[in-house]
Amino acid sequence: MSISRRDFLNGAAITIAAGMTPGQLLQAALQEPYYPPALSGLRGSHAGAFDVAHQLGWEKKVFNVDGLKVEEDYDLVVVGAGISGLAVAWFYREKHPAARILLLDNHDDFGGHAKRNEFSAGGRMVLGYGGSESLDAPKRHFSAQVYRLLGQLGVKLERFDKAFLADLYDDLGLTSGVFFDQQTFGSDRLVAEQPDPDDEQPDWAGFIARFPLSEAERAALLALYEDEQDYLPDMTADAKLQYLDTLSYRDFLLKHVRLSARATAYFQQRSSDEYGYTIEFMAASDAYHAGYPGFAGMDLPEEDEAAEEPYIYHFPDGNASVARLLVRGLIPLVAAGSGMEDIVLAQFDYGKLDVAGAPVRLRLNSTAVSVQNRDGGVDVGYSTAGQLHRVRGKHCVLACYNMMIPYLLRDLPAAQAQALSQNVKLPLVYANVVIRNWQSLVKLGVQDIYSPAMPFAQVKLDYPVDLGGYLAPRDPAKPICLHMVQVPHADGVGPDLRSQARAARGLIYGTSFGQYEAAIRDQLQRMLGAGGFEQQRDILAITVNRWPHGYSYYSNPLFDGADGGEALMQLARQPLGQVTIANSDSGWDPYLHGAVDQAWRAVTELG
Repeated sequence: MSISRRDFLNGAAITIAAGMTPGQLLQAALQEPYYPPALSGLRGSHAGAFDVAHQLGWEKKVFNVDGLKVEEDYDLVVVGAGISGLAVAWFYREKHPAARILLLDNHDDFGGHAKRNEFSAGGRMVLGYGGSESLDAPKRHFSAQVYRLLGQLGVKLERFDKAFLADLYDDLGLTSGVFFDQQTFGSDRLVAEQPDPDDEQPDWAGFIARFPLSEAERAALLALYEDEQDYLPDMTADAKLQYLDTLSYRDFLLKHVRLSARATAYFQQRSSDEYGYTIEFMAASDAYHAGYPGFAGMDLPEEDEAAEEPYIYHFPDGNASVARLLVRGLIPLVAAGSGMEDIVLAQFDYGKLDVAGAPVRLRLNSTAVSVQNRDGGVDVGYSTAGQLHRVRGKHCVLACYNMMIPYLLRDLPAAQAQALSQNVKLPLVYANVVIRNWQSLVKLGVQDIYSPAMPFAQVKLDYPVDLGGYLAPRDPAKPICLHMVQVPHADGVGPDLRSQARAARGLIYGTSFGQYEAAIRDQLQRMLGAGGFEQQRDILAITVNRWPHGYSYYSNPLFDGADGGEALMQLARQPLGQVTIANSDSGWDPYLHGAVDQAWRAVTELG
């Protein structure tokens, strides 16, 4: 190729002006079928997906579609083809089998955050997930409707007991590790063999002894892990829990445990992967419930260990397989097959997503700009390839981001618009890096590495899953996908989490693929170089899934009052005429099951 993939992506403004997304232009240049999962470079919220939305939100532009003719009529128009929007279409079709349904999505692929990244390396396909990761704790969290939907899609949860190779990395002697960077801790050092807190006698002393900290700082950390000290001795258990709701885990460590700033920095990004923010925004009470150190001697109620479930419910491409199952069920022409066994390798024909006359149509690269109740139905205006269009639905479900709805839905009450704006999504970046082999990780004895202060808080070998003919990489001499997690942090912004999320979102928009690539190469070289890794030779491909509007905001005791934001949540999702709202934001729940539950509620509200 005379023009690199990056050149196409960085030339997005020109291609959009020409009426094509960067992905479309790239595939046209390569004379390949339109197939977004195979694209690399900047993905997730890609160039071309947010331009029109930013005109609505940033420039407060009003798109006048009232004068346009109604081009198409549907029973239901769904704005957003993520998990929730797809589930809306599924549930609505159950209630109305003959319904004509149109789904609109501003991205070049369906699934929302449930994105699939495909690579070709070493003569085989290597899959990664670009967003929504796994089905989380089904026994604890799944409603009857979530179970029912997954069953209709052919997902058998017990199949993951064998599909997920839980012992693969353990059998190779791979452990968890921590990478200390020179800028923060004085030297670059990888410390492997992190103890498992569930072991009978975890060797915290041997682990912490290798940290690049002073003797006093290591002693303080060891005491935090091993001594059962009561750091709030003058409070009752109830008073302690109430107080822990009011301060961050960072402040707890600094003010009550009295760790040094550098020892506290060891925990800085510990919460990033699971919670979506660093420890200054994590309530100390949440740290206690999550099993972080410092609470063993405080006479607090014991956590219910019986509720623990194995974290194994993972397709090779994450929850993108669930999105693919939904799309194939709604639009059978798009791919052959049925059930979870063949969905992983099913060949999807994106040309069949939006076929005239089909009962369900999915229209990508189409950004809704106006939604208005009118004459017993709903008029929806949208923009695609620089052109405005108008369609009408008997019903409409907004399965897009909450914070976009005030700019779309006409005649929305001011109080509801304000409530919707309070779900400020948490920004994050998921990078997938295919490496030539993973012998360096085997030599270093690690399968995942936590970094307290590097750009990417977590680097891990992808979850090993054999499913439907797809086999997880087993041979350390062959290619594998490394999954890297970044939760961007804007210095000097706080202490409010919503303000931090808005500022960090700006960091994502201002970071080019070249900058991400440089950071990835630098971090992996510093981490793995001692194991023989050479980034220039060993990195085969990089896909950066950036999510400026990442996962749904969820209740945080530091910021959301006594009701945890429940009143805001209820007000935000109120129906308006023939329009209802369904997305993970409307339940303040960033998981797949939350998105499905909200879809069911929204369809039920339509009657």
